[in-house]
Amino acid sequence: MSRLRPRSFSTSASSRANELLNLLHHHLGSGTLWPDLAHQLFDELLCQPVSVSERAISGLFAALARAPPSMACPDAPGLAIALFRRMARTRRCGATISTNHTYNILIDCCCRARRPDLGPAFFGCLLKTGVTAEIITFSNLFKCLCDMKQTDEALDVLLHKVPDHLPDVKSYSIILKSFCNNGRSQCALELLRMMDKKGANHSPDVVSYNTIIDGFFKEGEVNKACDLFHEIIQQGLKPTVVTYSSYIDALCKARAMDKAEVILRQMVINGVQPDTVTYSSLIRGYSTSGQLKEVVRLLKLMTSQGVLPDVTTCNDLMAHLCQHGRVKEAAEIFHSMALKGRKRNVFSYAIMLHGYATQGFLVDMIDLCELMVGDGVVPNVHVYDILIYAFAKRGRMDVAMLFFQDMLTHGVKPDKVIYLTVIAAFCRMGRMDDAMDKFNEMIDMGVPHDTTVYTCMIEGYLKHGDPMKAKELIAEMKNKNIRHRSQKGN
Repeated sequence: MSRLRPRSFSTSASSRANELLNLLHHHLGSGTLWPDLAHQLFDELLCQPVSVSERAISGLFAALARAPPSMACPDAPGLAIALFRRMARTRRCGATISTNHTYNILIDCCCRARRPDLGPAFFGCLLKTGVTAEIITFSNLFKCLCDMKQTDEALDVLLHKVPDHLPDVKSYSIILKSFCNNGRSQCALELLRMMDKKGANHSPDVVSYNTIIDGFFKEGEVNKACDLFHEIIQQGLKPTVVTYSSYIDALCKARAMDKAEVILRQMVINGVQPDTVTYSSLIRGYSTSGQLKEVVRLLKLMTSQGVLPDVTTCNDLMAHLCQHGRVKEAAEIFHSMALKGRKRNVFSYAIMLHGYATQGFLVDMIDLCELMVGDGVVPNVHVYDILIYAFAKRGRMDVAMLFFQDMLTHGVKPDKVIYLTVIAAFCRMGRMDDAMDKFNEMIDMGVPHDTTVYTCMIEGYLKHGDPMKAKELIAEMKNKNIRHRSQKGN
């Protein structure tokens, strides 16, 4: 019996440790792992008299690293770092962290938690264990250094502190991308040349070229980008849809639509299927050039190939059509978005509401508002501004004020433009008491008020036969050191 007791006790303690680990994973998976609960369960786990394997701890940290933000735990990678620190301070965990796997996870967590400054410290802890770092360890360190805008330091580590046999094209690509993101594509090109000389696993791939080509295009170095594009083919590499799309986008921004079409044809001939990004660049290019027939042609072409325009592209196109008075065509695109599975956003609605407003289609605006509610899209201050201005301009203050009240109900604070719209409309109609109510409300709400709104009120009182009120406001302006000027256009 005496021999069985320790085994029974150990089994019980081990079961409790596994139970605690399972609880942590369960709460994480169900989105109920609040930080306080995580620390409570983890502390109890560390106090168990049996060893907790490093594999189990690493598995928990890995799950935290990959976990999406939730209401309970908006920063799971940050929580992983905090739990590790707690473990390091207590030194109660039976498993010491002695392999690079856990440190790889923790350094990765530093990037995900937007605490790249902690990455080098964890890397130093790994070196102190005497364990040889893997390439993934260095790659995670490079990410941290690059996120801290220390790309030169990352390059120094890569070239002088990483054994020659370790670096691969992915580790180089982290630094290449950082150089390009910071407007230093020429430095990225120099590193690419070094990769090419080393050969073997260091040789640049098409992703490396894509990164630098895109960087040069963004920096306006078109010739250098084009040279690299042709070099890809000379190196026996096959340009991808990303390569072609980057090239086409640059040509479209330069209004070189004929050249962009040439690259598009070359892309198709070479067996690379254009995607949403490719077509979006072309559509945007033709839209800004006013070539709407070409836009229609491209829309038909891409849909025939099963490629649907994204929401941003549709919004851009709708805005362009509305600006040219082609609201009905914009509406066709707007309604087709839902049919083709594209979720319309608040910008989609704002564009169409503005288009309808310019044409005086008030009934269509009301219908669109009902549709917006059905789509679950929450209007912002810009949407309310469009609605209130459209109805106030046409003397429909009953509807305008319903939208104004709805805005307050939804917690959207009216801005100066909206208040001025309402006050100016009341002044035009001679409803000076209502105008004064909104004027005072504007001040009470802390909305900035300047000479424009004062002038609107003063001229309203003068126009509708109350010069005494106008003089009072002029005196108030002087006390506030606001100079009176003539108001036009309201």
